[in-house]
This record gives sequence, C-alpha cells and structure tokens, in this order.
Amino acid sequence: MGVKKSLMLCLTCILSLSIAGCGSNNGNNGGNAASTAASPEATAGAATDAPKELTKIKVALDWTPNTNHTGLYAAKELGYYEEEGLDVEIVQPGAAGADTMVTSGEAAFGISAQEALTLARLQNVPIVSIAAIIQHNTSGFAAPKDRKITSPKDFEGKTYGGWGSPAEEAAMKAIMDPEGGDVKKVKLVNIGEADYFTAVKRDIDFAWIFYAWTGIEAELRGEPLDMLYLKDYAPQLDYYTPVLTTSEKEIAEQPELVKAFLKATSKGYQYAIDKPEEAAAILTKAVPDLDPKLVLASQKWLSPKYKDDAARWGEQKAEVWQNYADWMYGLKLLDQQLDVDSTFTNEFLPEN
Repeated sequence: MGVKKSLMLCLTCILSLSIAGCGSNNGNNGGNAASTAASPEATAGAATDAPKELTKIKVALDWTPNTNHTGLYAAKELGYYEEEGLDVEIVQPGAAGADTMVTSGEAAFGISAQEALTLARLQNVPIVSIAAIIQHNTSGFAAPKDRKITSPKDFEGKTYGGWGSPAEEAAMKAIMDPEGGDVKKVKLVNIGEADYFTAVKRDIDFAWIFYAWTGIEAELRGEPLDMLYLKDYAPQLDYYTPVLTTSEKEIAEQPELVKAFLKATSKGYQYAIDKPEEAAAILTKAVPDLDPKLVLASQKWLSPKYKDDAARWGEQKAEVWQNYADWMYGLKLLDQQLDVDSTFTNEFLPEN
C-alpha cells in the first residue's frame, strides 16, 4: 500500500482525536460477552467445567488488510487470542480512523504510525504505542527505472506525487541536503488517492511508498523500481511505522487485558516470522479479496523485518521516538517538545 493512504487517514483524524476523549465502552463490551467455544485451558479441565468466557474486543486496522497485519490474523486463526481469553474482531477503520476508534473506546486496540502519534500526543490525545509492528522504516521514495532516480539529488527537475503534507517536503529535504540536492527544484503535485501505478504512467515521476506492498507488487507486474529508503539517508526518519496502540484508559483500567492481547499478538507475529508461507495462507484465507501471489511475495519479504535486530518482537526504543520528534520540532512542524515516555511503552510485551 502507498504511504499516503495510511498516513493521510491517520493525520486527518488528529483534530477529531483531540476532542473525542475516551468513551466508556473500552472496546470490549464490558468483558461480559460469552463464547460458545472454550479455550484450551477450559477444555483441558474436568468435563463438568463450564466453558470459559471470552472477552470480546475490537482491533482497528490503519487501512485495508495487508501483510503489516498478518500477525493479528495468525493469532486469531491459530487460537492464540482464545488461549488468552479473548474473542478478537479485526475491523477496518472507516471514516473515523483507527486512532479515533481507540481513544473513543470503540476499539480496544488499533494500528497507527509514529508520525500520527507524535502529533496526537502533542494535542493531549490519550493514545499510547504498545508495540512496534516493524522494527525499521520500510518506506521510501520510489520511481520507475526509466526515470533514472538513483539518489536523492536526482529528485531535482522531477515531479513528486503526494498528498500535500508539509512532512513530505521535509522528508525529501532531509535526504536531499546531504547529497547536495535542492528540494525547491522538485515539482510537488497532490495526487490524492490516485493509484501509484496509474500516477507514474500519467503525470508523476516518483512517490512515497511502502516497499513491502507497492514495491513487491511492482516486481510481480514486471515494472521494476528504484527505491530510496528514508532510513538509508536520514537516521531520524528510521521511525516506527506501523505501531500497535491502545488508550491510556485501557492501560489504567485493564492492564491484564493489554498484557494478554500482546502475548497472543506476539505469538502471531513470531509465527509469521518463522513460517511466512503458512502465515500468508492465513491472511489470504481471512481476506480472500487479496491477491494470493502478492500476499505470499510480500510476506516472504516482510517477515524477517518484523523483529529484525530487536531483542524481541514489538520492542521500542526511546531514541527512535525522540529523534523523530526533535527533527520535527527543529523544522517548526511541532510547536513543543514531545514527552516521549508517555507516548510509548514496552511494559506489556512478553519477556521473550
């Protein structure tokens, strides 16, 4: 998927987030909804034991299902959530966006990105990142090979298709400056929701994408790209995208639920790391509209990157949050410094 699609949805929800507050639902229907299916622990007990009640919760995706989300679907399909007493419904965000759903209590958990949470926290939105789904930023600027864009300086004289955010030009400048490039020599065009493959054939030369989806799709189409990953040129842009989130209210009132959810989710992502082909089959089964070839190829590329060089899946580092926020603040894209310690936590991740 293109970066603009998921990030634009996150960023356009910030104003509504700032006034939404936290609802009383907490996304779990009070934890009283019973399931007719017992967990492994319950069925292992005496025959007279009553079926174990499962707590119903929702997880809101950041966009349409893709391989960023495979661990969630694996945890659901393989019974990991049920083992932890959870009945998990994975939903798409709709017009409100995942961040709003989480802070309002409509969903207990959601998927967002460090960029969106940085802005949200500075507007006192009570949302917290509880796990990094991918350890390093897999997004960057991509162009068809025939545009001959092999370094950031080559952006000069070319047309960039984006969604009109100041962060786009700032990111471009961050990787162009060290290479002696001038961002003012790039033509910026707002292409809205236009498909990347259509746009580069029509009126743009390059765009910002996630390689794991759009880049892999380009390979399968036989349309090779030159890909310039942000993290390779500017360390402050090696931020977490996407991340798993919950609300401060959920943490305060139901810490054991947060812990149980992350225990099962961690197992789901570890399964995807260890068995990418089987994990791809789970995602395809759950979302049959997806192209199985794209899912499989994407999963094979992305699975090693979930954990990468971290000690455990989901681990977040304060310096990653601080570096990005300091960079944004230095550009005057933020009007105050970010309180990093309140923005993320590793507290609920399993030990290993």
